[in-house]
Formats: sequence, C-alpha cells, structure tokens
Amino acid sequence: MTFSVAAFCPETGMFGTIVTSSSICVASRCAFGRAGVGAASSQNITDPSLGNRLLDLCEQGASAEESLAQVVKETPNVDWRQLGVIDKQGNSACYSGEKTLGVHNMAQGKNCLAMGNLLDNKGIPAALVEAFESSSGHLADRLLTALEAGVKAGGEAGPVHSVGVKVYSEYDWPIVDLRVDWDPIPDNAIPQLRTIWEEYEPQMQPYITRAINPDEAESYGVPGDE
Repeated sequence: MTFSVAAFCPETGMFGTIVTSSSICVASRCAFGRAGVGAASSQNITDPSLGNRLLDLCEQGASAEESLAQVVKETPNVDWRQLGVIDKQGNSACYSGEKTLGVHNMAQGKNCLAMGNLLDNKGIPAALVEAFESSSGHLADRLLTALEAGVKAGGEAGPVHSVGVKVYSEYDWPIVDLRVDWDPIPDNAIPQLRTIWEEYEPQMQPYITRAINPDEAESYGVPGDE
C-alpha cells in the first residue's frame, strides 16, 4: 500500500519526493531525486534500481516521457511496477503496470505527479495533485501538505506505518531527508513526520552552512563546543 508525490519547484530549482506506506522503510526503496536533474518514484512491487535509472536517463538529456518509455521498454517484469518521473522542465510521466495491486491510479499536475496503489479510492492521486498545486512555501512543506490531503481523501486501504520526504537543491546530497521508517501505531507516521519537519525546518540552513562553509557556521551548541 503506497501513495506518493514527486515535484519540482521552478522558483528554487528544488526537486522532491514524498511517499507513505503500510510497509517498513518505504522511502529507502521508493523515493529518488537528483540535484538539477529530477525526481522519481518507484513503487508497488518495488525495484529501487528503476528510480535511479529514470534519473540517469534524464541526466543524459532525455525528457521525463522519454526516460519512462525507455525504462518500461527495457525492464523485465515491468507489469509489476508503478513508476513516475519529473524533469527539470517540470514535465512529468507516470506508469502503472497491469499487475499493480488493488485500487490504483495516477495523476499529473503543474510541476508534480502523484501515484498510488492499494488505495481507498481512485481519487487519491488527484487530491494529492490539487493540494500540491494550491499550496505554497518550502517544497518539503508542500509535499507534506499534499500527503495529508491524500489521507483526508481516504488514503490507503490499510494503516500507514512509514513515510519519508526527500528534497534536493543545488547540492549532490538532499537538504531534506526525513523519515519515519516504522511507527507501530496505525496512521501515526504522517503526523510524526509533520512534527519532525517543523523541528528540522528552522535548523536546515545552519546544517547546509556547516557543510559548505563551516567558517561561517553558527555555534554547534553541543557539549564541549566552546
């Protein structure tokens, strides 16, 4: 059971993905991004290699549609896969194989796409897209807002136990990589991620500064730091 959003912010150049599931550690298998290139989702009966393959093709100059078409063409067992990719022009493409599980659907919007399987209803991806398009603020916050709207629209057929969000800026590492890999309390993972994001957001820029210019970093505020 999984639903996700992949998105691009043309104002900042950021790419991001967010995904939730009843399965453990969903973001480690399903959410992919690359600075200056794109964002991708690989889900359902997941093959994590396909997310990076989609981004490799985008980095080589293929559009989102061309990348997806190539991956679908060359991939064995692709009927089991649900794939999505968005490129640096904001163009998106998505695919659901014939063996995608349960109630499933896809939706594309302005600078975003959404997909889901084993859903409560087919309207979930459209609700995700609508919420993302009408939101504002940091890309991570917009992705989380979209996910929360998906829950309100019915969410997954079963309980949510894991969730994760990744955002890439100009660096070759994610500036946001927050996860709840397993929460045994049904449907508590997404509220927990919201709490983590609200704690992390005001600390995000100092961590970026420490990475790229430690001489300009503020005090680390840890025991022994004088």
